[in-house]
Amino acid sequence: MRLEDLNWMDIETYLKQDDRLMLILGACEQHAYLSLLTDIKIPLALADSASQRTGVLVAPPLNFGFSHYFLDYPGTLSLRVPTLIAAVEDLVRSAYRSGFRRLLILNGHGGNTPVNDHLNDVINDLPGLQILWYQWWDSHSVEAVAVKHSIKPAHANWLEAFQFTIVGDLPEGEKTPPSVPSSIMDAATTRRVYGDGSFGGRYRVEEGIMHEIFNAALEDILLLLKFE
Repeated sequence: MRLEDLNWMDIETYLKQDDRLMLILGACEQHAYLSLLTDIKIPLALADSASQRTGVLVAPPLNFGFSHYFLDYPGTLSLRVPTLIAAVEDLVRSAYRSGFRRLLILNGHGGNTPVNDHLNDVINDLPGLQILWYQWWDSHSVEAVAVKHSIKPAHANWLEAFQFTIVGDLPEGEKTPPSVPSSIMDAATTRRVYGDGSFGGRYRVEEGIMHEIFNAALEDILLLLKFE
């Protein structure tokens, strides 16, 4: 159940019986042969599935994050970190003003993690607010699936290659991970290092494995939504 499908009176009615809300963060950035909105599509699909099970509302996603290192890949649209932090804080405060008191933030993009630190300050100003932060790709449940099948997850490789994120023909086989000169690189160097955008490893795995990955993350989210 998404906010976009409801009016304000529906929300007022919802809040009389539930104060939970899922907020999606991600990015619009290169993902090799996958959608530029891969980091939105995956957590949003997980949120929709969790909502179908629980009835918890899903807020419209914030489609942009911090991706300055990918700016030399056309189509990457990035926010500066202070802009991103301010935007998420405003959304959290708006949700609180409406009456939401339990927020589950589903973050689909590693570049957004400074927001997590900032929210530790924000929550001190909002009595009674609970915020949980979940990143599907680095959960222990998802890691266990990768270990089980002896495959290494990475940016824009098999890990993010769901049916709903694939928008181009994927290469066969796998890519040798490139040699990365530094954890801090300008956009031109980043493109030169990563080439097609994948960080290496297999481009695709069997659909059954992807179902395992999705279901593992979904079970995590269903547990978090209990806010225990």
